[in-house]
Amino acid sequence: MFHPLFASIPIGESVKQINVGIIGTGWCGGIRAETCASNPVVGNLHLAEVRPERLAEIAKATGAKTATADYRELLKIREIDAYFISTTPETHHYPMARECLLAGKHVFLEKPIAMELHEADELIALARKNRLKFTIGYSQRFNPKFAYVKKSIASGAIGKPVSALVSRHVTRGLGKKITGRTKLSPAAMEATHDLDFVLWCLEPARPVQVFSTVNYGAMRETTGADVPDSQLITVIMDSGLSFVVNAGWSLPPGYPNFATTWIEMIGTEGALLVDDSHRDVVLNTMREGMRLPMSSMPGEFVDHAYAGPMKAETVHFLEAVACDRPVLVTAEQARQVMEVYIAADLSAERRQPVNLPLPESRASAAAR
Repeated sequence: MFHPLFASIPIGESVKQINVGIIGTGWCGGIRAETCASNPVVGNLHLAEVRPERLAEIAKATGAKTATADYRELLKIREIDAYFISTTPETHHYPMARECLLAGKHVFLEKPIAMELHEADELIALARKNRLKFTIGYSQRFNPKFAYVKKSIASGAIGKPVSALVSRHVTRGLGKKITGRTKLSPAAMEATHDLDFVLWCLEPARPVQVFSTVNYGAMRETTGADVPDSQLITVIMDSGLSFVVNAGWSLPPGYPNFATTWIEMIGTEGALLVDDSHRDVVLNTMREGMRLPMSSMPGEFVDHAYAGPMKAETVHFLEAVACDRPVLVTAEQARQVMEVYIAADLSAERRQPVNLPLPESRASAAAR
């Protein structure tokens, strides 16, 4: 039996209303803010966004108590219990998360957790020391199709996992946007979701070796930047199992909308094949041609409804703070994913396998 106001909170569970700060209200931060504004767990909402027009738009939509261009103004507000950090570029993640954790606040941080392993280690240590909730935005764990794969493995439905393959590709328009703000690789920015997903499915096995190659083409030709179109990553686990993730961001404009993903999980007693290419809803108009709506990884609002995993992920963190529950994605797991994609980039540079664990910093790893 559930409390009528808190659909996923059982009657009798201790709940407190919390106040939330959102740092960055772009595509993802906007979803976080609107989800928080509609959730009864949240009392006051406070926003920080550097673009005045976007700040005004989200502040109006959410009825935010505070709307500022300087996130440090939010750090001065003592009533805030938890922060969502959804800002770009990704180099801002570590310093902002560090300030929030030092202030004694719970933190939800969009991936990546940091740029260097020693930075991730510092954030993890701060959260542990201050007994704070600290989680990273690996939203695909909240995708029902992905969650079903995890359930099928945990229940033994497909037996012992033997191999796994995930292929994820997004359109070059989105690829240009991502590579325009950061020089991180497809492994760090696209495959990271699938590395997290497969590692989660295969726990308690741990990665011990990584081999990766990259392919160049449209991104180099159209942007002039030395950025690969796609990256193929093979990960060998200490259980002896290996899996492959192929990720890229150069689908042609003819591919309608954002992302397409294919999953193959093979076990000793069966196999699970998942089509997450978003071809189940097709809109075709004279003006814009064929489109695949609701095909973005974060999802989108459709009037009163929401399509995508990010809303469920946001609510999960709110309830983790309000009810003192554990988070689904731990910072330690995010750190492991980071180590794997750093190893993938090193492997692609060296054209040879890279063993794990890595030294604590990328610079020292490169010197190995």
